[in-house]
Amino acid sequence: MHLSDRVTGLFLAVLGALAFWGGSRLPAVPGQDVGPAVFPMVVGGGLVLCGVLIAIGIGRSFEEAEVEPVEAHEGLARHLGDRRALAAFVPPALLLFYALASETLGFLPTAFVMVLLAALSLGASLRLAVIMAVGAPPLVHLVFYKLLRVPLPAGLLPAPW
Repeated sequence: MHLSDRVTGLFLAVLGALAFWGGSRLPAVPGQDVGPAVFPMVVGGGLVLCGVLIAIGIGRSFEEAEVEPVEAHEGLARHLGDRRALAAFVPPALLLFYALASETLGFLPTAFVMVLLAALSLGASLRLAVIMAVGAPPLVHLVFYKLLRVPLPAGLLPAPW
């Protein structure tokens, strides 16, 4: 069963609007500029924006046309399908890895490994995966530590701030 882009885009937009509305109803924390409402409102706003863009067809021209596999290539298609099915287990495995390793290794090394493996499993080149794995964890740590004031495990490599 295939759903049209309009249906899925509008579903995402409604889901985002509900997240935004739910976040706006959270109480403010006295004495803090950023409270618990910010994260769900930002995520909800992003979902509304992405849903509307999907519904109106932005980005459709970037999609590749689906090609039916030729009988000679059925083995290759089956192999790629198995690889995609195996890739579905990567996010839960990375979450389990974070839960088990973050206290010992710390956030920065754990997040480096997670971003590297996630990027490689999604098909990124090694160069791009390493660049993302080096750049993303410090930015995420900075946001959590400075903006949200959430301490993350220091471990072997504490953040310099």
